[in-house]
Amino acid sequence: MLLSVPEGDDKPLKYPLMFSVSDLVIINKIDTLDYFEFDVELAEERIKSLNPDAVVIPVSAKTGEGIERVIEWILGEVQKNF
Repeated sequence: MLLSVPEGDDKPLKYPLMFSVSDLVIINKIDTLDYFEFDVELAEERIKSLNPDAVVIPVSAKTGEGIERVIEWILGEVQKNF
């Protein structure tokens, strides 16, 4: 599941089903946090209240921050299934 900073930290409240069934939630565009009212900790709290097992990874495709963690998560999932 992708949650983009411009969409708002309240998106998990608006679409709870999406967040309750997702194994991974990527909070994208964290490089824009200075320009939007978005609380990463609050978004993660809301996600975890719907799905305590969800992995939440903040990512910036622009700077590359968080990309390595996403790759590690994907590789870990592949290894679990083979």
